[in-house]
Amino acid sequence: MSRLERMRRRLPVVDRLPPAGSRRTLPLAEGEAPRPTLAVWELTLACDHQCLHCGPRAGRARPDELTTDECLRLVAELAELGVGEVVLIGGEAYLRDDFLLVSRACREHGMSVTITTGGWGLTQERCEAAKEAGLRGVSVSIDGLEASHDHVRKPGSWQRAFTALRNARAAGLPVASNTQINRRSAGELLALLELLAAEGIHAWQIQFTMAHGNAADHPELLVQPHMLVEIYEQIDRVIDRCQELGITLWPANNVGYFGPIEQRLRRHQTGGRYFTGCKAGRRVLGIESNGEIKSCPSLGGPVNQGGSWREHGLRALWERAPEVAYTRHRTVDDLWGYCRECYYAQTCMAGCIATAEPLLG
Repeated sequence: MSRLERMRRRLPVVDRLPPAGSRRTLPLAEGEAPRPTLAVWELTLACDHQCLHCGPRAGRARPDELTTDECLRLVAELAELGVGEVVLIGGEAYLRDDFLLVSRACREHGMSVTITTGGWGLTQERCEAAKEAGLRGVSVSIDGLEASHDHVRKPGSWQRAFTALRNARAAGLPVASNTQINRRSAGELLALLELLAAEGIHAWQIQFTMAHGNAADHPELLVQPHMLVEIYEQIDRVIDRCQELGITLWPANNVGYFGPIEQRLRRHQTGGRYFTGCKAGRRVLGIESNGEIKSCPSLGGPVNQGGSWREHGLRALWERAPEVAYTRHRTVDDLWGYCRECYYAQTCMAGCIATAEPLLG
């Protein structure tokens, strides 16, 4: 008996098909959907850290993660849809045996591919192999000085993260960093910047820790509104120092908005030097490791998932799934509270959805 025949014998058998109306259908598309330029792909939920702020509560791989063949088919669909850049995340993307195959496939389809990593197991050998496969760059997550970083991730992870930066540079990969601003790290940004600059980073993304996933269980980490004035004063100094060092500072979508430093803070973004609203579902899409497609890479759960790539395919979900497309159709009339009355409402559209949803629904 062949392997395929044995597999078929293990498959469940049903005596009748489900009724025609029981499967989820997608509505007809209205108008032409914009082209996504960036896909953030959670390649696996397996992880070698135990971060207190982790949104998807990574640790073990999902039981139904995409196979290698499925990943390669999805790469082709991303390219066909017009995606230009793929960011591989996790968990830890490099914990999948086919990480290099997926990276190579992205490059062969004309897309730029990078990885965002905690760096625990990012050896120089892995970096060299990834560069050969077409990886364009590495961003290592470093969340404050050593004690703060190790507190939210795990003991020894800060040193391993800096080693990962050095390994990537030695392999010839451009390096960047990304940092969570929480109560512990908020006062350490300038000191951390000097250390990162010494490692040769070309860009630095900063973002506030959001109250979802593991962070919802650790409110002591979360920045409170009354702290923001002091934090933005420090960010103002960070902007100056980044300019002196030649480092591009990228504020995430939850750092803002429209304050005294807005134009300096967002001087590198396209489309104007100010926040122009959440790009999730407009220019950005997220992929979970089991093929669930969503608009915001940081949010999960049924409310935010457009549906299964296995069932619908990428284009249908991007163009027609309401959970993916709703940011394209919102108006100020959909806002409430102070955001609805704000002078910047039409442009901002209430800021970062991933920050607001866990707190306000």
